[in-house]
Amino acid sequence: MAAKRENGRKNDPQRTQEDILDVATEEFATHGLAGGRVDAIAEKTRTSKRMIYYYFGSKEGLYLAVLERSYRKIRTLEADLELANLPPEEALRTLISTTFDHDEANPEFVRLVSIENIHHAAHMLRSEAIRDLNVSVIEMIEAIIRRGVAEGTFLRDADPVDIHMLISAFCFFRVSNRYTFGTIFRRDLSAPEFYDRHKKLISDAVISYLTAPEPDR
Repeated sequence: MAAKRENGRKNDPQRTQEDILDVATEEFATHGLAGGRVDAIAEKTRTSKRMIYYYFGSKEGLYLAVLERSYRKIRTLEADLELANLPPEEALRTLISTTFDHDEANPEFVRLVSIENIHHAAHMLRSEAIRDLNVSVIEMIEAIIRRGVAEGTFLRDADPVDIHMLISAFCFFRVSNRYTFGTIFRRDLSAPEFYDRHKKLISDAVISYLTAPEPDR
C-alpha cells in the first residue's frame, strides 16, 4: 500500500510532479517567470516549496520543466497522427489543423513561448530536450514534402523549417495577439466563423505555395 503524506494524500511522486507542473504552467503563463510564485504553486498543490525544489531544483528548473512538457505535448500529439500513412496534401492539412487546434486550446503554451522570447530564450538554451523534441516536426514536414514532390503533388522542394514557421506564425498569432487584434479591428478571432475560416486559410495558403511552380530566377 502506498504511503501517505502528512496531509493525507498518497505519496505518489509521479502524480505529485504532474500536479505541480499543471499548476506551475498556469502560474508562469499568467505571471511570467519573475512574477510566478512557488509559494502559490505549493499551496495549490498541497505540497511545499521544499518538495518542489527537491523535484525540480529551483524556480528556474521548474519553469524549464514546464516549457519542456509543453513542447513534448504538441510533439507527441503530432507523432500520434501517423501522417506517413496519409497522402501528402492530406497529411499536411492534418498537421496544420492539429497545430491550429492545439494553439487555440492551449493559450498557456502561447503565453509561455511569448514570455521565453522576452527572455531571448535564455532558459530554453539550457534545454537539450527542447531542441531534440522539435527535430521531429521538421523531419515530419520534410518527409511529407519529399513524398509530395516525388509524387508530383507538390512542385516546390521547400525548406521544412520555412513551412513550419509559416504554419506556426499564423496559428500562434491568432492566440498571442487575439486581444490587441480584436480590439483594433473589432473582431473576435475565437468566434466559430473565423475559427473555421482561418483554419482553412492557413491550410490553403501552405498547399498553394507548395503546389505553385518555382518562379524563374
